[in-house]
Amino acid sequence: MDTAAYLKAVVEQTNTFADWVADRNPATPVPTCPKWTLAELVDHVGATQRMVQMLVCERMTEPSGAFAGYAPGPTDSAQWRAWLTDGAAEAKRAFEGVADDTPVWDPSGAEAGVPFWSRRLFGEICVHRADAAAALDLPYELAPEHAAAAVEDWLDTMTSQGYWENRPDFAEAMRGDGQTLHFHATDAPGEWLARREPDRVVLAHTHTKADVAVRGPATELLLVLSRRRPLAAASGLQVHGDGALLDRWIEHMDWVADGG
Repeated sequence: MDTAAYLKAVVEQTNTFADWVADRNPATPVPTCPKWTLAELVDHVGATQRMVQMLVCERMTEPSGAFAGYAPGPTDSAQWRAWLTDGAAEAKRAFEGVADDTPVWDPSGAEAGVPFWSRRLFGEICVHRADAAAALDLPYELAPEHAAAAVEDWLDTMTSQGYWENRPDFAEAMRGDGQTLHFHATDAPGEWLARREPDRVVLAHTHTKADVAVRGPATELLLVLSRRRPLAAASGLQVHGDGALLDRWIEHMDWVADGG
């Protein structure tokens, strides 16, 4: 997927998310993010899109201005639909005014800028729409190709040098001496090999033997790797090899401390 395709999907999925949460009880708990209510989930989704819109639109090469511009979303759930759909549309327009090589800060350490943020917004809404589905007891569906792209975003972001350097707890847990994990989507193109090294996690796109391998539908892979579905409840996944190694990986795939 390219930047335009990511942003088109962000708008579409945000519209669905907005339809789901509109007029709902703000105090509804979100079981996949146990410290959050539905209001906090909505605020996170909308505020993140607005902060990225500011980063990209103003071509910021340093993030403090965007973070300082954070403003909470409306407390009245009747206003959520418009607030969310407007924010997604504004984010999409911001990307239309830049090129992929326009300098924009990103936390990965790879200076990926514009492509990083278009994919990150896409991955965010894929995962947080699953949170809304869990909170509201709604079915969660995602096209296999989109699910594979969201797995790519999750794994690439979590194994980035920037994440390693900024999350010492993650780095300490993931240090290794070559242990390998292989993830394979069976309904869309997507294979990833993660290798734990002393100073980083190396991510490659290849099919090879690993210490533990996980195969199955891309959506199931996404939900398990992002900790939105317990591995034991993912009946479509097959695990071969060192289950403890996989358990440790999933235990520490927690993007931020409170699950977002």
